[in-house]
Amino acid sequence: MAGQPAHRIRLDIAYDGSSFKGWARQPGDLRTVQGTLEDALARVIRSGVRLVVAGRTDAGVHASGQVAHLDLDEEQWERATQARRGGPAPADPATELARRVQGVLRPYSDVAVLRTATAPAGFDARFSATWRRYAYRLADEVAGYDPLRRRDTTSVRATLDAEAMDEAARSLIGLHDFAAYCKPRPEATTIRTLLEFGWRRDDRGVLVANVKADAFCHSMVRALVGACVAVGGGRLEIADVARLRDELDRTSAFAVLDARGLTLTEVGYPADEQLAARAEQTRSRRDPNEVTGSA
Repeated sequence: MAGQPAHRIRLDIAYDGSSFKGWARQPGDLRTVQGTLEDALARVIRSGVRLVVAGRTDAGVHASGQVAHLDLDEEQWERATQARRGGPAPADPATELARRVQGVLRPYSDVAVLRTATAPAGFDARFSATWRRYAYRLADEVAGYDPLRRRDTTSVRATLDAEAMDEAARSLIGLHDFAAYCKPRPEATTIRTLLEFGWRRDDRGVLVANVKADAFCHSMVRALVGACVAVGGGRLEIADVARLRDELDRTSAFAVLDARGLTLTEVGYPADEQLAARAEQTRSRRDPNEVTGSA
């Protein structure tokens, strides 16, 4: 295919978002995940590179299952995979790239490249994705405050009704316009398919939301969580969350929750033979300037 990159590499990434101003590289000295990783990759490859990500996360949001891709020409590929001085050639050059990048990032970095691999034909980290999954951790007075989880768990001074929150969450599942739960962006659609949304308490009593959709608009997950917290605290009725959704207007009936409790945990892709078709389908129906996956 014309224009096909010589080598497309998939990267699986995790990060603690606490000290980052989101995923996307920004002008000036603002620290971002993309900027940190691209700078590390550039040191390994000895030339500038650009990452394409499955979902651009907001400031303070974490990831345990983020996915990105990187295109390298032949010269860049040779530099990225050359043998260490005096050592044997790496058995799996694409996998070796993760080790080298992590060496640049240093031990105990707040971002890690977990795996690198040669991407299947047609793979696009953003446009081939069929869904994204987030978890939101929320400690109420049942769970109490755990200082060891303060960076990835939001705390509230209330005792929340987990069953009511779960019922409210499930009432939102389906294909809908989620304008009431999204921070508006010019000309960007707010129509999304919410595939899964529910709450449970873990072994320590922490409330954990599972939220899965084809894509998310800006601040959508934290707004959905905020509406459920209002239900759990008795400030909204269960039926109100769907009613507010269908009114399509931003509201002050609930608060958008803190980013610290939110983690991108997984990105789903179709079978390899369907990757290219999925990417083309997504491109044809989505504004290229739309932020996909930001939550």
